[in-house]
Amino acid sequence: MTFGNEFLTSIFGRQIALVTFRIRQEILRMRFSLNWPSLHRLLPAAALLILAVILLPEPAQASDSLDSGDTAWMLTATALVLFMTIPGLSLFYGGLVRAKNVLSVLMQCFALTAVMTLVWVLWGYSLAFDTTGMEAGVVNLSSFIGGLGKALLAGVGADSMRDTLPETVFITFQMTFAIITPALIAGAFAERMKFSAMLLFMVLWSTAVYAPICHMAWSGDGAYLLDKGILDFAGGTV
Repeated sequence: MTFGNEFLTSIFGRQIALVTFRIRQEILRMRFSLNWPSLHRLLPAAALLILAVILLPEPAQASDSLDSGDTAWMLTATALVLFMTIPGLSLFYGGLVRAKNVLSVLMQCFALTAVMTLVWVLWGYSLAFDTTGMEAGVVNLSSFIGGLGKALLAGVGADSMRDTLPETVFITFQMTFAIITPALIAGAFAERMKFSAMLLFMVLWSTAVYAPICHMAWSGDGAYLLDKGILDFAGGTV
């Protein structure tokens, strides 16, 4: 097993070196010109470098509970869900409104992404996934909403795990759902709501509606909906 890991590491190491050399050659050829044709030639090499780094085998001393396959897939899923909001929803909603309001709708989607990210880090993740006081089969306040034990991501470190994933990966994946859910609502009041009012509404809605429903469905044993037998695998409830 050790020989296999060393063999894979050597292969990927050589591939990374070759791709890095190619990128360096392309940069020299561009001569610091930022025109699109030059950048277009550089993109495939950059993509190969990123892919090689992602697929590079992990050190042997990695935690036994960490599953690199699960982690890689969750990172991919996180990127795909984020792409559904920006640029996906922003371009879709932008195509549904009058030309003079296209920029406004695009800015709403981008601003929502930024604001919901802050809300999720500050208190959203804690309200949705803090399990303090939860007990399977027992209905109490913690069955409906989490506390603030994980506000500002308290207690989350480089070694924090959530099943077979780093907790930071789990937090980021769940954050993309917290972003796209209010962004879906934005299409209902495009061209009809002030920018500041929209942001305030989304902060309040994600705190008072999204976080409790997410907690009741996805936070684990003791969550109200989960204890009732409701299984939400794809966000149909949340």
